[in-house]
Amino acid sequence: MAKFANILETVGRTPVVKIGKLAPPGVDLYVKIEAFNPLGSVKDRLALGIIEDAERTGALKPGHTVIEATSGNTGIGLAMVCAQKGYPLVVTMADSFSVERRKLMRFLGAKVILTPAAERGTGMVRKANELAAKNGWFLTRQFENEANADYHSKTTAREIVDDFAGGRLDYFVTGFGTGGTLKGVGRVLAMERPETKIVVSEPADAPMLTSGEAQPRRDDGSATASHPAWKPHPIQGWSPDFIAKLTGDAVAAGMVSRVITVVTADAMQCSRDLAQKEGIFVGTSSGATFSAALRVCADSPKGSVVLCMLPDTGERYLSTGLFADIPADMTPEEIAIAG
Repeated sequence: MAKFANILETVGRTPVVKIGKLAPPGVDLYVKIEAFNPLGSVKDRLALGIIEDAERTGALKPGHTVIEATSGNTGIGLAMVCAQKGYPLVVTMADSFSVERRKLMRFLGAKVILTPAAERGTGMVRKANELAAKNGWFLTRQFENEANADYHSKTTAREIVDDFAGGRLDYFVTGFGTGGTLKGVGRVLAMERPETKIVVSEPADAPMLTSGEAQPRRDDGSATASHPAWKPHPIQGWSPDFIAKLTGDAVAAGMVSRVITVVTADAMQCSRDLAQKEGIFVGTSSGATFSAALRVCADSPKGSVVLCMLPDTGERYLSTGLFADIPADMTPEEIAIAG
């Protein structure tokens, strides 16, 4: 068994697993399970990449406080990195995100500042900027920091290229939050596997790439047919109410071949199906990406090979609608079994 000097050395090298029961016949469907990262999500990668880049450049020095706006997974990854390296961490987060996320960050030693749900991603980013400027803290800027995409180019992309070396890889399916995975992996595939088409999944209730517009920040009565009010969507970590710079870069560079919108019900059903039919325990964003991957499979020629990113663990969603019909007490069927 490998030995590591510290927990940060275990980030990355996540497994690619072939899907059996849920994959349509004639197509090879694989998933890259980012829940195998030490704190359970793909955001462990960007957290480590950004902090170590800031240390190299001198932007972050011992004793500095780190701050970031997050829907949860980036904050949890940063809390791990900062705990190991000894930096105080403050995160800002809209209070609509799951309770277990803020508890995990606090358990890891971070301070969590909640912002109003109605202000969505813009509100929590604004608050982080304010606190960073006021206190002289290091703002990680996950949505625009090139170290985010760079780390995915150096790790995630290299893992994918190596795992599919000598074989087909027709489609890479991913969601987007910061755009770090999309840009970082996309540019490497464009150079080394140009035949691989990149498909992006996004919520049907916040179709920013499909519409080409950021979502309105709040329903203030000013909605029109061409500019509807935003709809809250439970695919946490996806589609804040702005298009992140890294995402915009990837789109502008022509990396994206297709965008697929996914309704929440399909995302949740796919999460449950992965758990109950494949034994793969992931969250709603993973279910949404997998739903898009199934549509890619359905539209693909026989023999195609599809890789789908699964960003995080299902444990981030215990207090959300994903588990709404999962009882804590025994069901009638279980009572009957118990006798």
